Amino acid sequence: MSTRARLTPATPPPAVAYRLPRDGRSVGWARKELRRHLRARHIDSELAATAELLLSVLVTNAVQAQAAHAPVTATPPIGIRFALSAGRLRLEVQDASNEQPVRNKQVEEDEVCGRGLLLVDALASGWGVVYQGGTGKTTWAEVALGSGGGARHVGQP
Repeated sequence: MSTRARLTPATPPPAVAYRLPRDGRSVGWARKELRRHLRARHIDSELAATAELLLSVLVTNAVQAQAAHAPVTATPPIGIRFALSAGRLRLEVQDASNEQPVRNKQVEEDEVCGRGLLLVDALASGWGVVYQGGTGKTTWAEVALGSGGGARHVGQP
C-alpha cells in the first residue's frame, strides 16, 4: 500500500436513490434496499418496520398510478430515494402521474385496497406531494428517528 493511501471506514451515504421498473416486484425490491440501507446505519427496530410499510404503500401507489397513466412501454421508471438527516428518515417515491393521491376516509371492511394513505397518515411524522410541472410527482413521507409519529400532512417539504 502506498504511503499516501489511507483506509477510511466504509460509511453509507446519507441518501441513496434508485430507478425501478413500473412493476409490482419493485415494491419488494424497494423494501429490501431500504432494509439494507437502514441496517448499514444501525437502524433495525420498529422504526425500520414502519419505514418499510410506508415505502411499500408509496411504491404500490406509484405503480398503480402509472399503470392508469400509460402503457408499460411508454412510462418512465419509478424513482425512490431514502435520506437520513437531522434526526429524520425521508422516503420519496417519484412517478409520472400527475394525479393527486387520495386518502380514503371510509373503506369498507371487505375492500382489499384503499387503506394505504390512511396508514401513511397515521405512521409518518409528515407526508406530502410535490408536483414536477406536468411531468409527474414525488410523494414523500418522513419518520422521526427515535420517536413514534404524530402524523401531519403537508403539501411541500
